[in-house]
Amino acid sequence: MKFHVLILALWASFTVSSAQTYLDVQAPLETRVEDLINHLTLEEKAAQMLMNAPAIERLQIPPYDWWNEALHGVGRAGKATVFPQAIGLAATFDERLVHRIATAISDEARAKYNAAQNVGNYNRYAGLTFWTPNVNIFRDPRWGRGQETYGEDPYLTSLLGKAFVKGLQGNHPKYMKTAACAKHYAVHSGPEKLRHSFDAVTNLKDLHETYLPAFKALVEAGVESVMCAYNSTNGQPCCANDQLLKDILFGQWQFQGHLLSDCWALVDFHSEEGHQTVSNQVEAAALALESGVSLNCGSTYEALADAVKSGLVSESLLDEKLAVLLGTRFKLGLFDPPTMNPYHDISFDVVNGQAHRKLAYEAAVKSVVLLKNNGVLPLKKDLHRYYVVGPNAATIDALLGNYFGVNGNLVTFLEGITSRVGPGSQVQYSPGTTLDRPNVNPIDWSSGEAAASDVTFVVMGLTRHIEGEEGESISSPYFGDREDYDIPSNQLDYLRKIKGNHGKPVVAIITGGCPMNLKDVHEIADAVLMTWYPGEEGGHAVADIIFGDRCPSGRLPITFPESLDQLPDYTDYSMKGRTYRYMTQKPMYPFGFGLSYSSFTYTDIQLAQDLISSDEQTSVRCTITNSGTVPADEVVQLYITALEASSTEPLFSLQGVQRIRIEPQSSTQVTFLITPEMLALVNDQGEHVLEKGDFKVSIAGSVPTARAEELGATKPASVILALE
Repeated sequence: MKFHVLILALWASFTVSSAQTYLDVQAPLETRVEDLINHLTLEEKAAQMLMNAPAIERLQIPPYDWWNEALHGVGRAGKATVFPQAIGLAATFDERLVHRIATAISDEARAKYNAAQNVGNYNRYAGLTFWTPNVNIFRDPRWGRGQETYGEDPYLTSLLGKAFVKGLQGNHPKYMKTAACAKHYAVHSGPEKLRHSFDAVTNLKDLHETYLPAFKALVEAGVESVMCAYNSTNGQPCCANDQLLKDILFGQWQFQGHLLSDCWALVDFHSEEGHQTVSNQVEAAALALESGVSLNCGSTYEALADAVKSGLVSESLLDEKLAVLLGTRFKLGLFDPPTMNPYHDISFDVVNGQAHRKLAYEAAVKSVVLLKNNGVLPLKKDLHRYYVVGPNAATIDALLGNYFGVNGNLVTFLEGITSRVGPGSQVQYSPGTTLDRPNVNPIDWSSGEAAASDVTFVVMGLTRHIEGEEGESISSPYFGDREDYDIPSNQLDYLRKIKGNHGKPVVAIITGGCPMNLKDVHEIADAVLMTWYPGEEGGHAVADIIFGDRCPSGRLPITFPESLDQLPDYTDYSMKGRTYRYMTQKPMYPFGFGLSYSSFTYTDIQLAQDLISSDEQTSVRCTITNSGTVPADEVVQLYITALEASSTEPLFSLQGVQRIRIEPQSSTQVTFLITPEMLALVNDQGEHVLEKGDFKVSIAGSVPTARAEELGATKPASVILALE
């Protein structure tokens, strides 16, 4: 608390002169930053470039820890609203919802920061610089951290990533609300076990067609920071990669924010287990600074002053990179009187308040994907007995995923279902089996209870104990990855036992943050719901979908392969055979797929112009009809396919999304703009080029494939556009 008070007193007592220009709120940002740097010694400058920047008491500057998390709510800092995990947010296909969620998160972040400042709490996770969103491409379902991403598609990842960044950072002309971060730059998606030494090899086409578009979009949207990844890309560590950093990030894209290292990634420059690019810590600090790293999560920059003194790098370069970093703190208002900041008065009452819980519920409802329904859903609320079983039915771990906050009202699936049934009904519960190993006790009571119940819900799948980040997934033999792809066999055995031959319906509720082998689940269960990690209101949301108070409308942001045999080698970063854009084999569930309690038709598709030149744009429109009996949301998706090209192109490319609500037996018309950029192809040199030829334009409720229609997706509407 003393630093907070001292800054106020210091600012109020000074007659601003050239000696204290950094405190002059009227001075230009660059002038204030330069003046502050001029007050610092070399050692003080270097220390301010560490994640846990120390106080400078002679200047009355408090400490600041840069490390904060807000992947799906303010994380690791106590009470917060817990929204669905990022992959669940992606399943909403709703950029406006994601922006509202990020705005709510930044409200809570400011409220929690204000409260922490009032009691002098400068600990980690009490600041305003958030290392999120993760816009890596979820190229392989075995990656345990894929749950943190927005899925496998560059367009959807860009769309939702931009919305999240804008919600976090706000739109005030002077002050940032919080600072967002695009991570992990750039070609990074496992294996977790090898991430400190692995070299992700990619060609220029895949680099610019798949791995970089979301990062570019976030830079263009003004993201304040970028985090470089642990691994190497094409022979150089990502935090010292000439192509990624000097040529692209700072060169082509003209990134103006600060670059930070992933935590202890700079140690990998010289450790025996790492890349061994340099010999020691001093050389590692020098290499990182020369590569553009302003902030070190870790301890390597403790040697930065020595690197300057030994002549490996110049102090002027250190000043340049520190200036960018301090600029972030100034933009957050950390050197200004709190009363000047527009976010100073956000009350702690917003934290997990009623409005934010309502938003978490909306997000959870929109994220749930109905994968199968033989007519059993929706259910009545007045059946005599409901049986809730499975290892994930009553655990909060099935709600959270990784990088989460907590609060005192996390609604499990058991609690949600119980809260919704009628007063004359019974709900019984048993875990039935463990998460990932067979029962030791041979006695089985569950099968008999299922046969005596009107319906059984089996809540199964994964939790953060099985999938996640290196070191956090305590039951994973693969450091958080999932190299077997299957749901644990004991859970499948239990599902078969519950289904038995009694003829009563069984609903499978699947939790997890990644695709998994659901072939057997699909065959056994009467209905299958993919709920991801749905956050604090997950239990209520799923219950309301089950009982028909809400209509399912989530869509898969990633392809579910039928089996591991359909996937290339995990360490192969070529996109050939991966994701809906390049996979030629029939998947279990395709990208963009999700069922509804209603049905839709797509008709009367028309182009404003069916022949355009390279400097023209056009539009396409289509009539969407809710031909069912209940009001429902439809996620309308625009796909473009190049029918003629000089290089191998994606089979489909998502280029537009609109989530619309339609009343039963009603129609609405949707229109998408088509620009030349949407028709551009990426050649083998990584260049975006326009080539003459025909393009298939499809409007659909999922990727327009035969497999999607086989599973019950709406038949798409398509038309041909010619580029001359």
